[in-house]
Amino acid sequence: MGFQRGVARASLESAIDAALGPLGAIEVRAIASLDHKCAEPALHALAAARGWPLRGFAAARLAAVEVPGGSARVATAVATPSVAEAAALLAAGDGRLLLPRQIHRDPAGKAFTLAIAVCAD
Repeated sequence: MGFQRGVARASLESAIDAALGPLGAIEVRAIASLDHKCAEPALHALAAARGWPLRGFAAARLAAVEVPGGSARVATAVATPSVAEAAALLAAGDGRLLLPRQIHRDPAGKAFTLAIAVCAD
């Protein structure tokens, strides 16, 4: 996931549930994001409530991942053109994207992105 500081936990949960619903029985193995975003209260609380490990990656590592999406605006803001897709792929190991980046906004207008990758095993 990629998101603006202060995004609401309920919005993150709602987007995740909506994305996972059509995919059927999937075991979530982790939530992944920029390393410093893992300390954000909404993401930290979500991961703890669901029992999902939280994986953080440095911007340089995310920037090295080839993704179908990407944003020059995001690259300027956080030093990598992709957070959601790159973090999902890194967390999945040799996996592939199952759900490309989706952009959402919470009721306060805070933007966040979500992507899902599946592990190769």
